[in-house]
Amino acid sequence: MVRVRPWSLVLPVAAVAALPVGAVAQQADPDGRIAVITAFAPEFEALEGFLEDASEQVINGNRFLTGRIEGRDVVLFQSGISMVNAAMTTQLALSRFDIDGIVFSGIAGGVDPSLVIGDVVVAERWGQYLETVFARETEDGFVLPPWMSPSDFANYGMMFTQDVDVVSARQDEPESRFWFPVDQDYLALAEEVAGGVELSACDAEGTCLNQPPRIVVGGAGVSGSSFIDNAAFREHVFATFQAQVLDMESAAVAHVAYANEVPFIAFRSLSDLAGGSDEENELPVFFSLAAANSASVVRAFLAAMD
Repeated sequence: MVRVRPWSLVLPVAAVAALPVGAVAQQADPDGRIAVITAFAPEFEALEGFLEDASEQVINGNRFLTGRIEGRDVVLFQSGISMVNAAMTTQLALSRFDIDGIVFSGIAGGVDPSLVIGDVVVAERWGQYLETVFARETEDGFVLPPWMSPSDFANYGMMFTQDVDVVSARQDEPESRFWFPVDQDYLALAEEVAGGVELSACDAEGTCLNQPPRIVVGGAGVSGSSFIDNAAFREHVFATFQAQVLDMESAAVAHVAYANEVPFIAFRSLSDLAGGSDEENELPVFFSLAAANSASVVRAFLAAMD
């Protein structure tokens, strides 16, 4: 569906960042590596201890560690929390390192009621579900501007999700899309290794889950620049996008990877239920366990890569 939007002539963040401007376009490292990305420190620390022959580079204030994890040449770094940070640092890495693929490791909020805290979700596609229009309220309900068309997704009150315009070498004109697929070979490999990874049910302090966590490969994930701790909105996300999980970075990284035609996959372990439990949000209790479980699957994935 073609949508006419007044901002469609503005380049998206990934396209602007991709412009070869001065030193930003110069690669700092000639060796092909897998970019292993985490959003913040606890996720990073769950992998840093397994990095061998580490060498640090600081680029525009961002810390990048090159070395090997499970025998695979990698560059390990933090994206920063939220969508713009994730897009910016991913593009910076692509501009300064020879990146063969992108692997994201981190925590997330569970949306699918069948999932529990500690589960690791490896979604096959990611969408930016908070790319929205806040519609006008009228006597007949919420109404979009007359020059806009509704998307295929149900609105949540005044919030109408929209596609994003992607500028890349894939096509001559900007491409409007919602879903960004992960690499199918990466997804198949993730499914192969899933059966051989034992996830933790307890953290280092002895805090344990009520049931053993598992790895779920496939389905959908969504990302947006809001931390969600609301049961009603969680139900909307699950019903509307058939999403298993939501976070604040993966879809932005998927967008940048798609625009640059670089393979991408994300491993997200549930630290909380995005408002779906009867108690207060669980993230402070289980984020270290979730980060460790995600890192365990990522290490197995890296070890199994050709």
